[in-house]
Amino acid sequence: MPTYEYYCEKCEQTFEVFQSMKDRKLKKCQDKNCGGVVERLLGTGAGVIFKGSGFYETDYRSDSYKAGAKADADKKKSSSDSENKKPKAKKNKKKDT
Repeated sequence: MPTYEYYCEKCEQTFEVFQSMKDRKLKKCQDKNCGGVVERLLGTGAGVIFKGSGFYETDYRSDSYKAGAKADADKKKSSSDSENKKPKAKKNKKKDT
């Protein structure tokens, strides 16, 4: 649920209200002594970060995990390089008689 910012025209106070998007806009100031007309302000919004199951796990990996993954990648690369340097075995062709 978002937090909306309101401005009271009578008491000139700005306040925030945590309410559902389905809720109606406030029309009166929350200050019981004021009761003035309020206007909902446009906010800049907030950056949203989704963490937890159901989102891309690779987006928020720890530094230790990244270091381990890099070591594994380097290990695989070095083993594939050593395989490429081995001489190829000759194939014997047999004639069918």
